[in-house]
Amino acid sequence: MGNADYMYQSTTTNDVGCAHRVEIPPSQPFFKSLKGNLKETFFPDDPLRQFKNQPSARKFVLALQYFLPILEWAPRYSFHFFKADLIAGITIASLAIPQGISYAKLANLPPILGLYSSFVPPLVYAMMGSSRDLAVGTVAVASLLTASMLGKEVNANVQPELYLHLAFTATFFAGVFQAALGFLRLGFIVDFLSHATIVGFMAGAATVVCLQQLKGILGLEHFTHGTDLVSVLRSIFTQTHQWRWESGVLGCVFLFFLILTKYFSKRRPKFFWIAAMAPLTSVILGSLLVYLTQAEKHGVQVIGHLKKGLNPPSLTSLELGPEHLMLAIKVGIITGVIALAEGIAVGRSFAMFKNYHIDGNKEMIAFGMMNIAGSFTSCYLTTGPFSRSAVNFNAGCKTAVSNIVMATAVMITLLFLTSFFYYTPIVVLASIIIAAMLGLIDYEAALHLWKVDKFDFVVCMSAYVGVVFGSVEIGLVIAVAISMIRVLLFIARPRTLVLGNIPNSMIYRNIDQYPVANSVPGVLILQIDAPIYFANSSYLRERISRWIDEEEDRVKTSIENSLQYVILDMGPVGSIDTSGISMLEEVKKNMDRRGLKMVLANPGSEVMKKLDKSKFLENLGQEWIYLTVGEAVGGCNFMLHTCKSGPVPLETAHVNNV
Repeated sequence: MGNADYMYQSTTTNDVGCAHRVEIPPSQPFFKSLKGNLKETFFPDDPLRQFKNQPSARKFVLALQYFLPILEWAPRYSFHFFKADLIAGITIASLAIPQGISYAKLANLPPILGLYSSFVPPLVYAMMGSSRDLAVGTVAVASLLTASMLGKEVNANVQPELYLHLAFTATFFAGVFQAALGFLRLGFIVDFLSHATIVGFMAGAATVVCLQQLKGILGLEHFTHGTDLVSVLRSIFTQTHQWRWESGVLGCVFLFFLILTKYFSKRRPKFFWIAAMAPLTSVILGSLLVYLTQAEKHGVQVIGHLKKGLNPPSLTSLELGPEHLMLAIKVGIITGVIALAEGIAVGRSFAMFKNYHIDGNKEMIAFGMMNIAGSFTSCYLTTGPFSRSAVNFNAGCKTAVSNIVMATAVMITLLFLTSFFYYTPIVVLASIIIAAMLGLIDYEAALHLWKVDKFDFVVCMSAYVGVVFGSVEIGLVIAVAISMIRVLLFIARPRTLVLGNIPNSMIYRNIDQYPVANSVPGVLILQIDAPIYFANSSYLRERISRWIDEEEDRVKTSIENSLQYVILDMGPVGSIDTSGISMLEEVKKNMDRRGLKMVLANPGSEVMKKLDKSKFLENLGQEWIYLTVGEAVGGCNFMLHTCKSGPVPLETAHVNNV
């Protein structure tokens, strides 16, 4: 007779309980099981569900709508939506034009590329993206990464054409990598950039970007190619004789203006457009001031001539030769991952506000395709910057048409208005970048990490210090490495908890969390709080043995019954491998030598299946496996009260009891 027929007296009530048999799930064919596992890994959202039981024509339409979401919402588009998108598009264009020029300068690329990159990629995203609020464009961090990583191998001033071609090539590989992640459903790779990593990395990159802009603020012509704090400060203070007070005053005035407008718009959200228009207003006022005072002749640097016309093709400019191929791939992958992490995080944030869902893998495909298209049309890396998307959101956008409106405004600028930017002072662009970067230094998020999770705070600060005192790549590597170490620690050192009984209930909980929980005399209840793998099996074997030693020492100093049973709560153990099964066999042998009996509670289907195939269940005995901890404790208590001499087979105890 097994525990299915076993009756015991409840430890907390006078009711008679009945233990239920823990079933072994039926075995499945290997390929069916493999198919199920692959589906859970790569298709957790089941994107093919909508194609079930549909005719072929409908499946074709649904496939087109999946890759081109514009075909799904365009038929429902209304004039009311267009009015909202028109206002939002014009508003973000006023921000995109000066930011695009500024970020291109930050990447050591011709300023016109900032406008090119705000024309073609937004059009592609409007057709393929699933976010209604994301405004596409260049970002400061990706621009800094491009300048930092390419600048180590190629000097933008000495070899400008090669540098430009490598930027296009890196953008191409970034797009290929992003699209591949989406098509192969590998978006979870980006999740290795934790929230703490991104907070620290973004803050560090923003600090470095601000320091780099001191070149423009002070009017310096020669500046270090390093991005670390020491190199930048050394470059600044060894050239004090070349500081231009005119440039410094102009920069401080416009920086104060930009920060003031941002502060005002933050305090009064309905006036968001003031902060959105401030960069373009600064460009216009700065250009007029330079033109009227001829300040360019007195040390104030200006943009100069911008080429008129739409994006020229750049497919033939891609550097695919062996000499620079690995450099372009490395830069493309790193900048592509950072751009993905930022863009998807921003898109999900605003989708949450409006209560709709965006598909992360679909977004990766959209980002990838727009960067591939951009690399063919003289653009460099683009994503969904937070500042521009926030303006788009606050302006009341309804759909991705706001990106089309923005791209149209940029197109008009490229065709007719580029000559108006000739007198735009570099110092104004530097002020625009600094004002935008200050918002990325999220000290409140860092303080929150300190309060909630000290380890996350360490990860955050490691990323920050690595970027500021080392380089952007060093900071990123340090933060990801520490995050990976933490993941490995979670796997290799899982928690094991001692459970106790909540008074007047059949509930068993961690005695550290619930001090009122009582230990059960003669029984040690341990909960293993993770899957059991080769990486943690040795640790768990040693930790379980230590728990038993500590419990026996505790019992010796008290008047309680000696330890007889060890119940392992397997509820949190989602899976187990052969190393884990070997560990359980060793633990059982160790318990047998010490006169203890192992009892399992609540093992899952995967665990039961493997324990059965390995003959462990046969070795342990099906009667020692229970559905719940409460039933296991009840069975052990029955044995303790019935057989004072020690654990014996349940069938014998039951027969004697009858």
